[in-house]
Amino acid sequence: MNFKRMWAMFQARNHEFFRDRAAFGWNFAFPFLIIIGFGLIFGNQDHQTFKVGLFSPKAQTTKQSQTSIPSDFLTNDHLEFIDFPDQSSGEERLRHHKIDLLIDRDSAGPQYWVNDSSPKGYLAEQILLAALLPPNEQPDRQLINGQQIRYLDWLFPGILAMNMMFSALWGVGYVVVRYRKNGTLKRLKATPLTALEYLSAQMLSRIFLLLFTTSIVWFGADLIFNFQVQGSYLLIFFLFVLGGLSLCSIGLVLAARGTSEEFTSGVLNFISWPMMFLSEVWFSLEGSPIWIQKISLLFPLTHLLTAVRKVMNEGAGLMAVQIECLAMTGFTLIFLALAALLFSWND
Repeated sequence: MNFKRMWAMFQARNHEFFRDRAAFGWNFAFPFLIIIGFGLIFGNQDHQTFKVGLFSPKAQTTKQSQTSIPSDFLTNDHLEFIDFPDQSSGEERLRHHKIDLLIDRDSAGPQYWVNDSSPKGYLAEQILLAALLPPNEQPDRQLINGQQIRYLDWLFPGILAMNMMFSALWGVGYVVVRYRKNGTLKRLKATPLTALEYLSAQMLSRIFLLLFTTSIVWFGADLIFNFQVQGSYLLIFFLFVLGGLSLCSIGLVLAARGTSEEFTSGVLNFISWPMMFLSEVWFSLEGSPIWIQKISLLFPLTHLLTAVRKVMNEGAGLMAVQIECLAMTGFTLIFLALAALLFSWND
């Protein structure tokens, strides 16, 4: 390993990235747009979950004190109420799942309609039925202890890791295949540069760029949404380094022999999309079949997100995430060695 040659390739790749203003700007804009979008949707603590339609057969507005609908139901923070001029227009929206429940303001019951094919409709109905119970029959409601975690705090590491995944796979795997196709690798073969030196320089360059963009996006988004971080920022940074290395090493394996940009793009999509959905970027796999949870452990993105969320949301230390760190390190070493063995400078 000659570090002088690696440093030369490291600098060349960085210069190429910073000179490509479109790619450079998109690496900042993409995660920012997603975070801001989800922040506007889920950042409000009074976010409405279920939509309930209300109509009055008498075609007049009925005050809450004059209706049979329980006041606890009308003041529920997880319900959004929409007025309709008549029953037919409300039933049409209910049939097409645009609302979850339809209630007659003036009935003595109250009378309501629900779409039995809608899970959200069933839950909205249960909220209404619970509100209709007498006070002495209300369930014993308890709140969890400790600081509550916003959905945006749980989602934020997933968005950053997802952006890192796409940038690592395409920024390494796709770029190296392009170099091979246009003949750049043939010219590098005539130099003393070895395959391991070249691949290591590509991976380190991509890690530097990933951490640079991720850090700016993190602190920029934190100024807007004030994310809650219970653990160490330094440990989170270390975890992103390990996760980025493991993701880049996967891209290097794909780049070791690829000659077609179209085929490489298809393979990268085949790997990245299952990884995104099975690594709990958007939603938890809690309650899913055991075999799906076991498959998710084969992806380094799963271990990265598990570790970062433990540190960020639970205040975990290094010892609490040592298994995830060992897994990401193992992925990196195995895939980097495999890429160096399979690598070819020629078509």
